[in-house]
Amino acid sequence: MEAVDLDTGKMLARDVDLAESFFGRLKGLLGRRELPAGRGLWIKPCSSVHTFGMRFTIDVLFLDRDMRVVAMAKTLRPNRVSPFCSQAHSVLELPEGALDTAVTAVGNRIQIT
Repeated sequence: MEAVDLDTGKMLARDVDLAESFFGRLKGLLGRRELPAGRGLWIKPCSSVHTFGMRFTIDVLFLDRDMRVVAMAKTLRPNRVSPFCSQAHSVLELPEGALDTAVTAVGNRIQIT
């Protein structure tokens, strides 16, 4: 799958994995050495993430059911917890800097296909 910011027209990730099972969501990005440019992880349902045990920093988009960005956590470093976002239905985890490159903002609509 790939993720595009429909408001800016910019590609967020060309290769997005989906974590929707209990164990897939639980594992998330744990065990990976990095999240390379162009990659992402879409976790659903989800309204908060953590980076305990991770070795790299990520950018996080919180998406509502209509795939609108309701919150963002840029540069979420290892061993941290993101804010809880009650409006979020899913989360898109991206490499650090991806949100700045795509100029993504709260309110933008994201398409994952």
